Order: sequence, then C-alpha cells, then structure tokens
Amino acid sequence: MLRTGDLEDFRGFAEERLPHLRRTAYLMCGDWHHAEDITQTALTKLYSVWGRRRRIQNLEAYAHRVLTRACIDHSRRRWRREHPARDLPDHAVPAADLALELQVRAALDGLPARQRAVVVLRYWADLDIAATAAAMGCSIGTVKSHTARALARLRALLGDDHSPDAIGTLAQSTHHNREKVTLS
Repeated sequence: MLRTGDLEDFRGFAEERLPHLRRTAYLMCGDWHHAEDITQTALTKLYSVWGRRRRIQNLEAYAHRVLTRACIDHSRRRWRREHPARDLPDHAVPAADLALELQVRAALDGLPARQRAVVVLRYWADLDIAATAAAMGCSIGTVKSHTARALARLRALLGDDHSPDAIGTLAQSTHHNREKVTLS
C-alpha cells in the first residue's frame, strides 16, 4: 500500500497522463473499449511500482513501455476475435478528413502489433527513436527496422500523396492538441 503522499502523486500523474495514454492505446489497438482496458492495465502496473519510481530514470518512457507491452499482450489473446460494435464519434469530422481517417485506421489495423506500436509512439506520441526503444523494450536498430517496414507498408496502402500527413490527420481527429506530425 502506498503512503498518502505517494498515493496523491500517483493520482496526479494518472489524472494528467490518462487522456494521452488512452489515445495512444487507441491508436495502437484501434478500439476505444480495448484502449480503456489496456490503459487501466498499464496504470495498475504503474501503481504497483509507484513506491519505487525514484529508481526509474524516465517515468514517461516507462509509462509508454508498460502501455505498449499491455497493448501487445492484449493483441495476443485468443478471445480477441470478438468485435464489439463501435459507438458514434463524439464529434463531427469534416467529410474530406473522414475518408483519410478511415483509410489510416484501416492501414494501421493492417500492421503487425509491434510495427503499429512503433508508428504510434514515434509519429503520434512524438517519441524519438531512443525513447521508443525504451518504451518497447527493444534495441534502437529494431525500432528503425520496424519503422522502415511500417512506413513502407503504410505508403503502399495509403499512396504517397496521403502518407506524409496521415498520422497527423488521425491525431487531430482523436482530439490530440499537438501540431500535425508528418511521416517523413
């Protein structure tokens, strides 16, 4: 059990980072319901080590690592064949962006879990190669090779005319307030 001060620190961290972690999980798995489950799993695991957080060099990278592992573990479950119906979006998306958003989501769904995680962490969560490697628990070379393969597949699926701004469009449509990110 955490001390009162530690509990308040965790609560503050969780409240601040929850929207970002949930959106990141959504982009990794493509389903809001699963993203909620994955985010809660990641926060539970973070809570269990929160008392030792001072030994963790980069808490943000560690949170991404836990979230990424939870997402990959979730994608390996056999019962994943069930597909709940999606709710209507919370907001209207301009018609021109809706088609691109659907194309990007379909293209992301076509990527293997680790390649999808690399694309989301690098180009949506705006992590550099080293932070992505730390979050995924792999080498920098692995991140680079997954990135190259994922981008080649996305370019093949989306075409060269849409790929540079595709993730940026998707990020904006999920209420992400950062500047547009490019796939270059």
